[in-house]
Amino acid sequence: MDAIANNVNVGPRRPSQYRDKSNLEIPNYLRDTYNWAYLNPRNVALLDHELIVSVILWGQHRRLQRAAFSELAPGLSVLQPAAVYGDFSPALARHLGPRGHLDVTDIAPVQVANCRKKLEAFPHATVQHADARSLHSNADATIAPDLYDAVCCYFLLHELPIDCKHEVVDALLANIVPGGRVVFVDYHKPHWAHPLKPVTSVIFDSLEPFAKDLWHNDVASYASEPSRFSWRTDLYFGGLFQKVVAERPR
Repeated sequence: MDAIANNVNVGPRRPSQYRDKSNLEIPNYLRDTYNWAYLNPRNVALLDHELIVSVILWGQHRRLQRAAFSELAPGLSVLQPAAVYGDFSPALARHLGPRGHLDVTDIAPVQVANCRKKLEAFPHATVQHADARSLHSNADATIAPDLYDAVCCYFLLHELPIDCKHEVVDALLANIVPGGRVVFVDYHKPHWAHPLKPVTSVIFDSLEPFAKDLWHNDVASYASEPSRFSWRTDLYFGGLFQKVVAERPR
């Protein structure tokens, strides 16, 4: 497993700047585009199942989850920006083990409450109400922010408007230690002959208006200073999905 356990100081950490922020407002794009999927409590209960996630990802969810976890050694402190439906977060907490630490953040209170229930059995995991665009900010400048060994960003970028993509990528890159990495798993432009490309295009045009940005732009292009990191990309399922890893030099 190509993980970073030997490159960073591993161990559980609880970053002090991620206390719940009850004054956070739901972004307009989230209310306007994804209220039905992420903010409506009834629909949250209906959609939060492994089978649903597997169907949405054309049966590739487990494969992509394994690809993400292969970059994260047990014992690391990991940030997961945005809750994920299904068993992704409990599986990640289990993978990191009791010597590791997982912090999940989400901008939606209903998602925070839902994810906390799923992680009740994992004392080394926390779920906080926070905005992924400003995770590195700290109101008290005298407190140096703690950094993570790694960040696991699983199918978040395609749901963000392009300006938010830039903000989130920069914020996540700012949250890793020297020698650490940010792992992005998300959509990618498939091969021109991919049989699912037409139906995926229709779905994006109907339900995911920001997803096709990832068909036309590399993840690294959303970073303000991409040259400060090394980047590598692996494609899956005929190019419909990608894993992009940004590593910060020691």
